[in-house]
Amino acid sequence: METLSTDCGNMHSDIYRTLGLKELRKGVFRSPRVLRLLSSLLDKSVQKNEMLLETTQIKDVVTIFHGLRPPTVSIRNYVDRIFKYSACSPSCFVVAHIYMDRFLQQTDIHLTALNVHRLLITSVMIAAKFVDDAFFNNAYYAKVGGVSTEELNRLEMKFLFSIDFRLQVNVNTFGNYCYQLEKETAGGLQIERPIQACRIKESWSSKDDSTTCSSTISR
Repeated sequence: METLSTDCGNMHSDIYRTLGLKELRKGVFRSPRVLRLLSSLLDKSVQKNEMLLETTQIKDVVTIFHGLRPPTVSIRNYVDRIFKYSACSPSCFVVAHIYMDRFLQQTDIHLTALNVHRLLITSVMIAAKFVDDAFFNNAYYAKVGGVSTEELNRLEMKFLFSIDFRLQVNVNTFGNYCYQLEKETAGGLQIERPIQACRIKESWSSKDDSTTCSSTISR
């Protein structure tokens, strides 16, 4: 990720203090709150979209991300499984959320129970590759996600081309999505890893990176 020199000031520092960004102590494992909040947001989006598709004449676009039937595992359990076995930073799930938004904004796809799991495993894997210093290969993520390596390879390439390989995430965008997730709970969001660990530094440019922080997952 390219380091940029423009100082974005204290605007996001206040957000980070509110969110309680901090590092997990070595050897301590607990499920970060961001996982529950993201799962809740995705669940609501899936329910909203499926009701929309059921009550209107809108036809969903079927892609390689669609399964024949919804997986039996819930979104929350699937997210927890990815976090547990991938060992990626919690910040990756915020970045993955941003990537999913970009994907949905660039396509005519609605987020449903038939595609949300494949979009999740693909976006988290790509996020881990982009923001973490160490990450597992596609074959490992395929086992975690319950798909074949060949399928995950195809999903990754389709996803990347669909978002035009726009993987850069600036501080403003990261902060806005954290705020969006924070609104899912009255208690606030706490991502147990500092934004610096995600290599998204406050000294980086705050210029627009062409991501609209709408309720994505409004589709």
